[in-house]
Parts: sequence; structure tokens; C-alpha cells
Amino acid sequence: MPTSAQIPDDIEKRLETLAKKTGRSKADITEAILEYLDDLEDTYLAEQTLERIRRCEEQTYTLKEVERELGLGDRNF
Repeated sequence: MPTSAQIPDDIEKRLETLAKKTGRSKADITEAILEYLDDLEDTYLAEQTLERIRRCEEQTYTLKEVERELGLGDRNF
């Protein structure tokens, strides 16, 4: 479902100016905003996982444990 958002005039002008100066479209700038949202979501998920680890609610493994479990220990690549 499409959603529209009100962008303040000053920000709209900045987006237009940036698009013109960089030879990009507003769609390119929208893509950059989406990438930023992805980063924010990743950060939020990482913070939530860290909190679970601190509360001992999340299992963690050392690299050696993962290598051993996957049969990758002591391999020369």
C-alpha cells in the first residue's frame, strides 16, 4: 500500500538541489533514505540482541566453537 509523507518545504528544496547538483533523481535519493532505514533497523536489532546477551537470554559461540561444529577447524585455505 503506497504511503505518502509530508516533507517540509525546506527539506524538499534541499532534495531537489542535491538531485540537480549530483545529477541524480529524487528516486535515487529515496533509495538512499531506504538504505538509511535498513541501517537503522539493523542497529535496532543488534541492540536488542546485545541486551538479550547481557541478560543471558541469548546463546553465543566462539569462532573456534563454530569452526569445530562446521568441521572447519585447522583448515588451510
